[in-house]
Amino acid sequence: MQWTKVLGLGLGAAALLGLGIILGHFAIPKKANSPAPSDLDLEILETVMGQLDAHRIRENLRELSREPHLASSPRDEDLVQLLLQRWKDPESGLDSAEAFTYEVLLSFPSQEQPNVVDIAMTLPPPPTVGPTGDIIHSCHRTEENVTGEQGGPDVVQPYAAYAPSGTPQGLLVYANRGTEEDFKELQTQGIKLEGTIALTRYGGVGRGAKAVNAAKHGVAGVLVYTDPADINDGLSLPNETFPYSWYLPPSGVERGSYYKYFGDPLTPYLPAIPSSFRLDLANVSGFPPIPTQPIVCSLGCPVNVSVYNRLELRNSSNVLGIIRGAVEPDRYVLYGNHRDSWVHGAVDPSSGTAVLLELSRVLGTLLKKGTWRPRRSIVFASWGAEEFGLIGSTEFTEEFFNKLQERTVAYINVDIAVFANATLRVQGTPPVQSVVFSATKEIRSPGPGDLSIYDNWIRYFNRSSPVYGLVPSLGSLGAGSDYAPFIHFLGISSMDIAYTYDRSKTSARIYPTYHTAFDTFDYVDKFLDPGFSSHQAVARTAGSIILRLSDSFFLPLKVSDYSETLRSFLQAAQQDLGALLEQHSISLGPLVTAVEKFEAAAAALGQRISVLQKGSPDPLQVRMLNDQLMLLERTFLNPRAFPEERYYSHVLWATRTGSVATFPGLSNACSRARDTASGSEAWAEVQRQLSIVVTALEAAAATLRPVADL
Repeated sequence: MQWTKVLGLGLGAAALLGLGIILGHFAIPKKANSPAPSDLDLEILETVMGQLDAHRIRENLRELSREPHLASSPRDEDLVQLLLQRWKDPESGLDSAEAFTYEVLLSFPSQEQPNVVDIAMTLPPPPTVGPTGDIIHSCHRTEENVTGEQGGPDVVQPYAAYAPSGTPQGLLVYANRGTEEDFKELQTQGIKLEGTIALTRYGGVGRGAKAVNAAKHGVAGVLVYTDPADINDGLSLPNETFPYSWYLPPSGVERGSYYKYFGDPLTPYLPAIPSSFRLDLANVSGFPPIPTQPIVCSLGCPVNVSVYNRLELRNSSNVLGIIRGAVEPDRYVLYGNHRDSWVHGAVDPSSGTAVLLELSRVLGTLLKKGTWRPRRSIVFASWGAEEFGLIGSTEFTEEFFNKLQERTVAYINVDIAVFANATLRVQGTPPVQSVVFSATKEIRSPGPGDLSIYDNWIRYFNRSSPVYGLVPSLGSLGAGSDYAPFIHFLGISSMDIAYTYDRSKTSARIYPTYHTAFDTFDYVDKFLDPGFSSHQAVARTAGSIILRLSDSFFLPLKVSDYSETLRSFLQAAQQDLGALLEQHSISLGPLVTAVEKFEAAAAALGQRISVLQKGSPDPLQVRMLNDQLMLLERTFLNPRAFPEERYYSHVLWATRTGSVATFPGLSNACSRARDTASGSEAWAEVQRQLSIVVTALEAAAATLRPVADL
């Protein structure tokens, strides 16, 4: 029997060895064709910078904006296939590419019954519904076909996405920007609002907020228009506007989503996949409460408004392309841009997609040649249905929540790559400031002279830093693009990159043809970026940042830069709220201590990194330090901090409605408490918000201390 035992042991060992080989094959990343990078390769960086081609970006944009590509439309699906084809190309493609499809609730105007706005001589007697026989003027339903591109069958009629259908009729009341203060001012003047139609202009508050504010005062419907003073520097004549300049033609109408939240309306906090629970339409919140319509025309009163929008379940796809990391494949650098547009969308979002395709082509070519593979994985993303409320990116973060939170180094967003060609504009969380500055100092700025992008940027947007002196200023991240779920929901260090205009030369709140049928290739080619050098500058900036984040041995995220933000928030609280809080026996002492602890921990971590950089550190040590840098942003999340705000859980960057530029929860709670007569419950919420901030800062400091310490 002894020989059978020996045979059995031998067979068992062979089986275990075979199993180990199989598991190893799938668990260990395949070797790159080139040696694994030990740190950022400056020669590779220079090669990438030199190969990013402005002409190719221009041709990408021509193709992307050739036809309208509203989310879920046939042309949108064609672009899904274009991205997959590019990212699977044998000579310039990525390691893998895949489309992820979600069934989401979108909103469209009826093709059978177009939305109309009519001016009547008198109001009909109740209960008349629908247009009356005394119509004296009807607003244009479509934009003028100025260049031959505005009249096609795929150009969607201007409408307010997610606004309910209805046929309100009433006297017209001008309500400025539709803010709560605007409607209160009308009431103060003795103007009766109930049953009226409010005429508002874009700006001031979000689109949907105009209808919410109006409904509170009994308004029956809302009209929204673009004021030439806000967008065109007051110019509005046909020969002063596109196609003769960058200004919006007189018939231009801004489309947009009027949904309050982001993500698929039927599946909040769940991915819109077949197995997910879906809300009944009756239980969906965040839609405008009354019929709303964007318009262009001179109005009198009374006004008849007929809105025939409809809700539809549609398939919308994200496309993901992956370059697998050679050393740390489980650490992701994400770079994303949405794909869908309201019409042709040459600026929004195709300028960003054109850059995305060129950047992935250059990196993919190096990858296929075997001359480079990043240390960490790079994920390129083309998001679907962003215009309806950041739907594609939100569904992605919901479906892969845990994986992304555990593994994502940073998220880079390039939505509109080029608003205009004057200067760089970057929004982001403080830790990304350092890598953005390092990248832009090494890239020449477009235009005359020999300035770097950094030096040109500092001329337009700057601030005085107590640590660095005069530096370019980074804007903060709100919820205007696909970075929102990454920073607010997942707590991932994020940034948004674009080239923009000189604000001293225009008062435009955004580029003038935004969300209109005049946002075309020729508009970009002739007026925004002739020669596409600004697109190339954005590609080089984003490319340099991607390589620095994916290839650097130590992650180039500087957490000590958060100290400036926290100190400024603390000082604002002390100066503007300190005396008020003392009156209610609320002390800022714990907040002062928490900020000081963070500052000390961040400085100590920076010193540890500096020491290790001078030697030959153990890779595991570096990995632990990098995880501390990566995970810092997560410590500022508290999903119960703002229960009334869906997805907003970042206690430093949540929406601030209070007037004091401090921690948003504290600012908002103090503002509400001052406006509340009873007070005690409201001041308890102030104390709660203060405790939430202190706890987050304590947790952040603990995360930055040596990993063996509590």
